[in-house]
Amino acid sequence: MDQAEGLRRLQRPATKVITVASGKGGVGKTNVVANLAISLARSGSRVMVFDADLGLGNIDILLGLTPRFNISHVLTGEKSLEQVLVRGPLGIWVLPASSGVASMATLDARSQSRLIEAVSQLAIPLDFLLVDCAAGISGDVLTFSRAAQDLIVVLSNEPASVADAYALIKVLSRHYGQHRFHLLPNMVRDAKEGRALFGKITGVTDRYLDVALDLIGAIPLDPALRAAVRAQRAVVESAPHSPAALAFAALAERVRALPLPQGPSGQIEFFMNQLLRAEPSAETS
Repeated sequence: MDQAEGLRRLQRPATKVITVASGKGGVGKTNVVANLAISLARSGSRVMVFDADLGLGNIDILLGLTPRFNISHVLTGEKSLEQVLVRGPLGIWVLPASSGVASMATLDARSQSRLIEAVSQLAIPLDFLLVDCAAGISGDVLTFSRAAQDLIVVLSNEPASVADAYALIKVLSRHYGQHRFHLLPNMVRDAKEGRALFGKITGVTDRYLDVALDLIGAIPLDPALRAAVRAQRAVVESAPHSPAALAFAALAERVRALPLPQGPSGQIEFFMNQLLRAEPSAETS
């Protein structure tokens, strides 16, 4: 690496990495990621979405994209990560996952770490990396959740969704020492229902877990959102003044305000080397 390239890397801004997960499928998690990414890009942020539902990825379908290659081609060595990336709406980058490849749904820890390192070594300048996990508490979900700086747990107002969201938080808290979580009620009637759902889960976590939960927003059930899904577009593009689109804009503001971590946590993390390079040293501050 020449001196100019070294200086460019040193001056590169840190990337905020946010994993979006859910205990249960069917709560609209991928839709949240797609609309959040475009909302962040609309304000000028450089955004990449990593579809980390490795065996059943579908964010490309949701956005009407037709990638030729995906993560599986990177892990087999057929393609580089840069060759797999595709451009989405408003210039966001999308790292597509495979669909229907059973081996991708059960990656071992070494392959998971290789993916995290490969993404972290991308030369593309990014302000945000959004990681769209699979539902549940599989090894991939736990690894990618722990490797992010912030975790948003999406849930709906259904008993199974609440129970599974609690299960995800419990596993990450008790077994991996993760104690800070952002909750995002989705498909709720209004903000009041979102707050009530947040209160329902904090009522349990306050009794049994040592965690801090944050209500980062609430996305209403909106006919415009369903129409956008059918059209393979983000609702923030197809109906920018709809209740759902406005809620996503508010969510993007909250996400933009999240602070960067102060240092490494002791586990493998996306972009941690870049973050450390971006922090001023004691001699220069």
